[in-house]
Amino acid sequence: MAENTAKTRRRESRPIYDGEYSRMNTAVFLLLLFIPAAATILFGGVDNNTWALIHILWVVIIALWAAEAWKTGRLALPNLPLVLPVLGLAAVGFVQLLPIAGIASQEPINTRLFALKLLIFATFLAACFSFIDTDKRIKRTAMFVVIFGSLLAFFGILQRLANPDGIYGLRETPQAIPFGPFVNQHHFASFMQMTGGVALGLVFGRTLSRNTKLLIATGAVLMGTSVAMTSSRGGMLGFAAMLLVVAFLSLGRQRRRSEDTGIFTKLRMNAGIVVGVAAIILLTLGTVLFVGGDESLLRGVGAARPGMDISTGRFHFWPIAIKIFLANPILGAGLDAFGVAFTRYDTWNGVLRVEQAHNEYLQMLADAGIVGFLLLAAFILIFFRKASAGIASAHGSRRAIAAGAFAGCFGILIHSFFDFPLRTFSNGFFFLLLVVLATQMTDEKEATRS
Repeated sequence: MAENTAKTRRRESRPIYDGEYSRMNTAVFLLLLFIPAAATILFGGVDNNTWALIHILWVVIIALWAAEAWKTGRLALPNLPLVLPVLGLAAVGFVQLLPIAGIASQEPINTRLFALKLLIFATFLAACFSFIDTDKRIKRTAMFVVIFGSLLAFFGILQRLANPDGIYGLRETPQAIPFGPFVNQHHFASFMQMTGGVALGLVFGRTLSRNTKLLIATGAVLMGTSVAMTSSRGGMLGFAAMLLVVAFLSLGRQRRRSEDTGIFTKLRMNAGIVVGVAAIILLTLGTVLFVGGDESLLRGVGAARPGMDISTGRFHFWPIAIKIFLANPILGAGLDAFGVAFTRYDTWNGVLRVEQAHNEYLQMLADAGIVGFLLLAAFILIFFRKASAGIASAHGSRRAIAAGAFAGCFGILIHSFFDFPLRTFSNGFFFLLLVVLATQMTDEKEATRS
């Protein structure tokens, strides 16, 4: 009896995360990878049926998390500074449901659903910080992102060549141009910005073998090729921004490592990064020209249809978003209520059905006013600060993963100036996953391979 009591005390005093995870803990970790993947495969997570599944898995995660805390007697606190702005946006949505003049949402049903989605995103982010908490899990998550992104890029290219008008050969999308499992090809491009960032971060790192880097670089070329084939100007711009950030961070690391070396060694290190970036760009463009011709590239830069509005309607949408904000400056017209509020100011007499502003930052002003915009700005600023600190202090593959994840997030934030990629909710899940990879700090140390 005394021996059993001693074992129980040792088990209760053991840290929650000491490398020997319980089954519940492992189950939560696997669910955190399964949800983004499932949402992506199921048409980007834009259907109600997909969210029915996500709601069930959300409840399961909370139950397992609570059971784990009950069993261990401790509750791991997540990275609250990044979780709180998301919770704040959800709170704004619930306040907008109050029947108060000047506050009430102009589309309560959409606002209610969107606020609930934000609550799920906040839970997902908190769980990711709590359960993707060691170098081992961070590396596994990064490899999952790279492999999943590479396979999806390959599938998307094949589907575009075989049947560009349907998803899986089953679902037609008459009001949009699909790519891969995504209803909107531009949001497929934004997905590739994120997975491509992690891939290129690992390629330009120094801890993987040459053969592994070659495989990951092949996946990165597939991702870049698929982005070019979407003809998305915002997607190409975001992918280019991501690539530049990865190269900049990689060059910065090489300069620090070469402080005590000669000028020729420094030039060789920097030239390797530059040549690698140039090779990936040339391989991507060459592959597009080989498999898809030059039409997709011309459409992507706006050269295929010279008579078309170069902004594709954005010069009409954006001023209206500002008018909606000025009419509702504090809390906005309601989360996801832009489509209804837009009709009051539309001068095109309903020619187009406009649901989004095609600029995430302007739409946040219109939907949630200055309060929502400040919460969004706070999230981005905290993310940049924590990511900068994480990249500066990390070593080896952890630094490569953090740099790549930050670059992927940066790319989609640039794309969000011209589109609404994070409102394809599978992109939202992967974005939060990358936020964790870029900012999570661990106690484990890894020697940097020379």
